[in-house]
Amino acid sequence: MAVVWNGLLVLGLVLGFCLVSSLGELELFAESPKGDGSLAFLVVGDWGRRGNYNQTEVAHQMGIIGEKLDIDFVVSTGDNFYEDGLTGVDDPAFQESFVNIYTHPGLQKQWYSVLGNHDYRGDVEAQLSPILRKMDSRWLCLRSFIVNAEIVELFFVDTTPFVDKYFTKPKGDVYDWSGVLPRKRYLSNLLRDVDLALRESRAKWKIVVGHHTIKSAGHHKNTDELGAQFLPIIQANNVDLYINGHDHCLERIETSDSPIQFLTSGGGSKSWRGDVSWPNPKELKFYYDGQGFMTVQVTEAEIDVVFYDIEGRVLHQWSTAKPLFSII
Repeated sequence: MAVVWNGLLVLGLVLGFCLVSSLGELELFAESPKGDGSLAFLVVGDWGRRGNYNQTEVAHQMGIIGEKLDIDFVVSTGDNFYEDGLTGVDDPAFQESFVNIYTHPGLQKQWYSVLGNHDYRGDVEAQLSPILRKMDSRWLCLRSFIVNAEIVELFFVDTTPFVDKYFTKPKGDVYDWSGVLPRKRYLSNLLRDVDLALRESRAKWKIVVGHHTIKSAGHHKNTDELGAQFLPIIQANNVDLYINGHDHCLERIETSDSPIQFLTSGGGSKSWRGDVSWPNPKELKFYYDGQGFMTVQVTEAEIDVVFYDIEGRVLHQWSTAKPLFSII
């Protein structure tokens, strides 16, 4: 349990997570590593379907693995409630797709969630509301924010407003852009705040979480707007991992033009699109067009990523290390 503080003023505990300070418009929450200096968390995306499309089965395996690893929290990469987000804070989908599904003891941890494009097709403020946190203290969803866990910082970024087609060609879908318009100013402020926060971070590891893909071999492919506007910022600030959902698959891409690992965990429920392509097969290190989730374990020296399928079987593992001390 972390202490909420603003400067030197202690404000108290808030629902098991802590607001530490603010960098620009980005709220900052704190998580403490375990006694041995390690940290572990689950990543799942594109899940909220009232238990259908094997959501319940994925949740069960998440709980088993989460308990085994003694996870510290869960990361949701967005599209939390299908098809059109929540209608309000009293929408039964919150109970039916979240509270009643992720019941395993191993999942009774803080959930940190970003919004996906389907969430923007409902009442966005409902998902951001503290009323939902009172219903289930695990729930925390904001547009963009930071989780500081000492050895690692996670930067959660609202990616939906970057995508042009949701504004120019919504195809009959209605998006809740309250809080986003004027769009140009919103994105400019967001990019500025994320750039500042990344530059000021002193964490050994930096992880960025968003809903939309930057690089993907799946159905949605790359998100060009993020590649043009956002990727240069995270590359310039030595980000280690970019984690997303949106494509209903599990994948890892390692490109020759970027040191960042691009990881997709969007297999929380409906999946099996059946279309995959990437121009350089050597860069597509792992792709699974099915349901499952991901775990990340972090120490000061190493990050370990593991992808699991719906039965809890390990599909792919990847690790990277950094020296404990810098050589001057």
